[in-house]
Amino acid sequence: MRQFIISTIMVSLLIIGCSGSGNGDAKNVSASNSEKYLMIIKTLSSPFWINLKNGIEEEANRLKVNVTVLAGNSEDDIQGQLRLFEENIGKDYAGIGFAPISPVNLISAVSLAYSKGIYLVNVDEKINMEQLKANKANVEGFVNTDNFKVGASAAKFIVEQIKSGDVIIIEGKAGTTSGEDRRTGATSVFTNTAGINLVASQPADWDRTRALDVTSSLLQRYPNIKAIYCCNDTMALGAQQAVENIQKQNSIIVVGTDGTPEAFQSIKEGRLKATMEQDSKQIGAQGLRLLVEAVQQNKGLISVDAEPKVIGLEAILVTQDNVEERIQNNK
Repeated sequence: MRQFIISTIMVSLLIIGCSGSGNGDAKNVSASNSEKYLMIIKTLSSPFWINLKNGIEEEANRLKVNVTVLAGNSEDDIQGQLRLFEENIGKDYAGIGFAPISPVNLISAVSLAYSKGIYLVNVDEKINMEQLKANKANVEGFVNTDNFKVGASAAKFIVEQIKSGDVIIIEGKAGTTSGEDRRTGATSVFTNTAGINLVASQPADWDRTRALDVTSSLLQRYPNIKAIYCCNDTMALGAQQAVENIQKQNSIIVVGTDGTPEAFQSIKEGRLKATMEQDSKQIGAQGLRLLVEAVQQNKGLISVDAEPKVIGLEAILVTQDNVEERIQNNK
């Protein structure tokens, strides 16, 4: 996987020009050149988030709107992301979309933005709605993948492959909704399938090196492991390396999540067994579109007690059978 070295809080500023014409997908949105939009995402240090940013940019071109994309230094940069949000609340953005690093790290900033009449849309990681509403704030909607279903689908595939035996889960960062949902989905399948033994489930913080270390330790502790489910592809690649380091690639399968280019290549080479591909471009695009629609409809902010709109995107199981098709589709 390409490495992205970011020495300070990564701020990717992209002002999309207002030239060009919209296509059929954007015909119902009447955008104004004077409106500015902000999207704050987790990081630009992984292919998933780079693709999500690209989706935002492409949709901005279709809608003919000005958008600024900001990102934190890493998926651990909780305070840095909060600071980015706070610093931009007073900069006349008509709407702000955001993907919080944790369910709670942006509560105060989102609440302040809502109080100032700024339209808000939540993408990917879901904010803690109970706390947000307790702060007298709300969002227009959510755009994400059903992560419980993602984890469950990955686990079902693993069960089909191994039939029985010991399995482990490599989790994301503790406390993140997306990671917890994937873990819970996979756990529900493993623990309810006769002959499958979930012997361990440990976090590796979305990190490749950490996943390599955690997996190596678990492989020593549980020598009969037959499959590993990882809650993202970055960790899956680390887990796969751990498996190959002890020359068990022919007896242990590794399944990831996200559908990154490096994961696709690994599947093509017969290393990773599969990944659950999320369409991160569409998550970004749909998030911006929902934000622009809310602003253009000009109906006022959603009330605190109202239920936000939910746009759920399906994940795709990618194996050697369809990996070339998915590679071509993502070009």
